[in-house]
Amino acid sequence: MTRALEASGGSAAQILPTWESATEPSGSKNPRPELLNGAQALVDVLVHLGVEHAFGVMGGGIAPFCRSLASSSINYVHTRHESGAAFAALEASLASNRVAVVFTTTGPGLTNALTGLAAARNEDAKVLLISAGTGSRQRGRLPCQETTAATLPVGLLVSGSLFHYAVDLEHAAELDVVARELAAGAHGLGGFVAHVCVSMDFLTNRGHRQDAIRSLGAIRRNPPKGDAATARDIARRMVSEPFFVWLGFGARRSAAAVRELVARTGAPVISSPRGKGVLPEDHPCFVGVTGLGGYGDIESTFARVRPSWGLVLGSRLGEGTSLWSRGLIPRSGLVHVDHDPSAFGAAYPDVPTEGIQSEIGSFLDALIPELPPTSERRSPRARPASLVETGLSSGPGSNAPVRPSALMRAVQRIVVEGSDATVMAESGNSFMWTTHCLRFREPGRYRVSTSYGSMGHMATGVLGAAMASGKKAVAIVGDGAMLMLSEVNTAVRHRTPAVWIVLNDACYGMVEQGIRSLGWETWANDIPRVDFAALAVATGAEGLRVDREDALDEALRRALATDRPVVVDVRVDPSELAPSVANRARSLEMDGGGT
Repeated sequence: MTRALEASGGSAAQILPTWESATEPSGSKNPRPELLNGAQALVDVLVHLGVEHAFGVMGGGIAPFCRSLASSSINYVHTRHESGAAFAALEASLASNRVAVVFTTTGPGLTNALTGLAAARNEDAKVLLISAGTGSRQRGRLPCQETTAATLPVGLLVSGSLFHYAVDLEHAAELDVVARELAAGAHGLGGFVAHVCVSMDFLTNRGHRQDAIRSLGAIRRNPPKGDAATARDIARRMVSEPFFVWLGFGARRSAAAVRELVARTGAPVISSPRGKGVLPEDHPCFVGVTGLGGYGDIESTFARVRPSWGLVLGSRLGEGTSLWSRGLIPRSGLVHVDHDPSAFGAAYPDVPTEGIQSEIGSFLDALIPELPPTSERRSPRARPASLVETGLSSGPGSNAPVRPSALMRAVQRIVVEGSDATVMAESGNSFMWTTHCLRFREPGRYRVSTSYGSMGHMATGVLGAAMASGKKAVAIVGDGAMLMLSEVNTAVRHRTPAVWIVLNDACYGMVEQGIRSLGWETWANDIPRVDFAALAVATGAEGLRVDREDALDEALRRALATDRPVVVDVRVDPSELAPSVANRARSLEMDGGGT
């Protein structure tokens, strides 16, 4: 918690060992270690920071680094676009809980990656960008793709809103300081997105000692311990006052403790879309999912149960999680636990909020022993709605096109319940349908970006998730996102077990339906029909086309059974309205946002 963090904090120089401790003692008879060039030294730093995957596109400016990277233990993945590389690194980081690397060359190689890096910052991933900068002898002489502080957009070489840490690395003597900063971020709480811009001078010049670099392997940073006094205060409130628990993505690694908390208190539980599965969605205390694509009669249940306060674990409660609903806020406000204090009161600035700065697991480890072992409290709630109860049609339907609701039922049966695959929902109607319809019993099996929501995120991120997890990853994407950005051919190159399920409705579905829900006429949202199965085959993957509902199960089973990348092209009915489209339009109108 806050006091524990302060006690265990300090500058990077205070908490990390010095490289000088690894140098040979005066008068040693041991031969001096080999000097490395900058590219070799930087790759050695990455290895000893625990990096396992690096994604990017090679060019002349970054070639020496790529050569060293490809000969190291790190999995070198040459993608088809730098933005795809950044999204793949983002998802690899979250799947492995390690730093993942993006590498780019000069000029547009760097700027192409920025959307994925902004998403990584938003998603609390640990991603390190290594980009190429123009060497000192070429600067100002009109070189191709000149990349310096004078030619880059403001902010790309400084710490700020995009990068937690950024540096222009030019000399061998600077690497030890840079490596310490990277190690502090890699082993710290929360996300870490960094940028190291390296010149050809740095990459090719020798002057780095290998044994000093390896001293980084000893760096560790432990999470803060829970504050016993704060835990006792919260436990007393839990026993004496009715409350609920609101779970977010930040609680995913503390699922066992969350389940013990619920067993001891009987508190009703709601979840953000990204927190699905932290508590099983069929658990007796689970009420429903909030925000974009959410389900369950949560506000009516709260009106009946009347909780006095709410415990928020690991969510910032932004629009994607809450739609800024006042019906979710109890009369005495919130107790909000997060490692990042900027989350407290951010979405509801006028709501009384007690912020507890702590890692979620440490907070629960301190809290649970203060609670009675079992709860006599029954949580009166509305049972979470099933697919039929949401009002989605459940009849056999016509042969073509496929209703999205029918596709979701098939995905639930074959993918969610019939495999251990990670399910990843692309921005747009894809995440509306999946969040609303799919039910998970384990944390980490569902990935969605409701906050940043960039198209192409999961169409490319599925590559990183499959590689880092070593198992199937299934991306449910729209045709617009699939045309905008995908890495199917890269998956073919690495024989990655990735599956794309394309909701092919020949339009930008969420935009089309959202505009219609406002009563406007629509324009320019249609897309010429694409045969994604044929396109997949042309890039070397397996392609399956589904245009009848009775063919869904067989196609999904086949996609899961093969070890090749597979694209499942599902011709879906654009007239079936996705859940929450109208709700989001109302939230924008209510708070003065734009469409």
